[in-house]
Amino acid sequence: MSGHNALDDVETDRSQLAKKIISAAFYALSSFMITVVNKTVLTTYAFPSYQVLGLGQMLATILVLWCGRYLRIVQFPPLDTGVARRIWPLPLIYMGNMATGLGGTKELSLPMFTALRRFSILMTMLLERLVLGVRASWLVQTSVLAMVGGALMAAADDVTFSYTGYTLVLLNDAFTAANGVYMKKKLESKELGKYGLMYYNALFMIFPAGLLAWRTGDLEHSAAYPNWGNALFLVQFLMSCVMGFVLSYSVMLCTQYNSALTTTIIGCLKNILVTYLGMVIGGDYVYSFLNFVGLNISVLASLLYTYVTFKRKPPTSHLLLNEANAKVDTV
Repeated sequence: MSGHNALDDVETDRSQLAKKIISAAFYALSSFMITVVNKTVLTTYAFPSYQVLGLGQMLATILVLWCGRYLRIVQFPPLDTGVARRIWPLPLIYMGNMATGLGGTKELSLPMFTALRRFSILMTMLLERLVLGVRASWLVQTSVLAMVGGALMAAADDVTFSYTGYTLVLLNDAFTAANGVYMKKKLESKELGKYGLMYYNALFMIFPAGLLAWRTGDLEHSAAYPNWGNALFLVQFLMSCVMGFVLSYSVMLCTQYNSALTTTIIGCLKNILVTYLGMVIGGDYVYSFLNFVGLNISVLASLLYTYVTFKRKPPTSHLLLNEANAKVDTV
């Protein structure tokens, strides 16, 4: 009987591993797609406001989840006085993450943006230690430092240096780290569920974000944007809005089945494609030897981190299977 229990544990372990890999791959693909689409909208089509684009992504999230609950496809608690307390501080972090992320995309070349995003891994590792009490192994710490070192090398010779862009990306790193760690904490509490967290995040922040866009004149500038009649631009804009919802969902899944640190590193690992494609599709990458070498070091360190992360723990499933086989042989 114990042998059968061990085999059942093996199947459960394999199923859990499959969920981790699939959710991570889904997040990587979603993150890659929205980065490219946002870059096209903000740079290629020169859309004047990343804040208005973010508003579109919030609105899409609210509409999709409201319709899903109305059709009984998804479920999450109704709005009451306790929702704000249960979700805080995620809405504020969500808005800061969205605003600084889109702003950094516009201010920097795409390869430089992805290199500086490596700092979010270091910040996540530190926050996991402080908030969740999770201590990374020395191999993980070495990989993270190598990633940050490569990013620093690339930034040291960045011939398109933008003080505003660098500030926005580093702030985005901090918001990303806080979002991942606190999201993991909220998901473990299971008070609102992933759909509730997504819905109320967007619902609570769409009005302050809209007010900010109005006060800064972004709504007026966006309304006067000349390409609203361009069908190709509209497709890209709507795709960005929908991908905002898809990205939020993929982040929730990846964080639920993995750690906050793993979610952050997957978000940076997908930038392997973004880094090299950005040299072609963005049209704003200026080559220099030190920058190119630094970018590649950061990419290789990302791959090393992924290997270390999935190999650092003993393969429990193999141990259970060997134990089960040994007991069967004994019988």
